[in-house]
Amino acid sequence: MAVFRISSALPVGLVLAGSAFFLPTCALAQHTSELGIGVGTTNYKGEISPQFQWQNSRPALTVFYRRDISVPITLRGGITAGFLRATDANVMGVNGGVAPLQDYRQLSLSGGVVEASGVVEYNFLDYHRRQDQHRVHFSPYLFGGLALYIANTTVRSANVALQPDFNRQGSKVGLAIPVGAGLKVALTEHFNLGVEMGARKTFTDQLDHTGDQNQLLVNSHDQDWYYYTGVSLSYTFYKILCPPTYNHNKRLLE
Repeated sequence: MAVFRISSALPVGLVLAGSAFFLPTCALAQHTSELGIGVGTTNYKGEISPQFQWQNSRPALTVFYRRDISVPITLRGGITAGFLRATDANVMGVNGGVAPLQDYRQLSLSGGVVEASGVVEYNFLDYHRRQDQHRVHFSPYLFGGLALYIANTTVRSANVALQPDFNRQGSKVGLAIPVGAGLKVALTEHFNLGVEMGARKTFTDQLDHTGDQNQLLVNSHDQDWYYYTGVSLSYTFYKILCPPTYNHNKRLLE
C-alpha cells in the first residue's frame, strides 16, 4: 500500500514541480514591440556650419517601430524628415563678429532631408520588466546603425563675385551612420516617453554643394553631418509566449 501511495504521488509531484517551473517562465517570456511618433529638430554641420549650432535647428518629424530581442537589445526601424538651414553669418571669429572667410563668402544653405534607418539600441536597464507597478521604469540607451537618406538643398552667396560658382541647388542620395543616445520612460503599462539625440555621419562633402569649390574658400577634406534631436511618444504591444505544456499541466492540476 505504501509503495502504491508513493508511486501515485510521484506523477503528481512531478506535475507540480513542472508547473512551478513553467508558470514563472510563461509570465516572463514576454516579447514587446513599440510603435511611436516623435517631433524635434534636424541640424546640419559642414562647410557653412563647421560646428554644431543650435540656432541652425529646424523642425523635424519621425515615426518608428521597435522590437526587443533580449533585455538589453532592441531593434528599431524608422523614417525621419526635417529641414536644414545654415549661414556663414553665424560663424564667429576669434575676435568677435563674423569670421573673415565666412564674411567674404556670405553663403547660406536651406533645404531638407529624409532618411530611412535601422539601428540597434543597447538598454542599460531592464526597461520591459514591469511587474512592480510602484516602480518608475526607465532606461538610458545607446544606438548605432545604418541609414539611407536623400537631401535636397540650395546654397546661395550674397557676394556677387561668387554667385556664378556657389549658387547651386540639387539632391544627394547616400548612406549615413546614425549614432547617439537617449532615455525612455514608461508612463503607463502601454505608453512611453522618449528623448533622443543622434548624429548622422555622411560620406560626402556635397550636402552643401561645396566639395569641388575653390580650395582657398572651402575645406574639401571635411565631410558633412546632420543631426536629429527630439522627444517621442510610443505605444507598447505585449506578446506572451507560453510553453505548449503549460495548458496540459494546468488541466492535470484541476
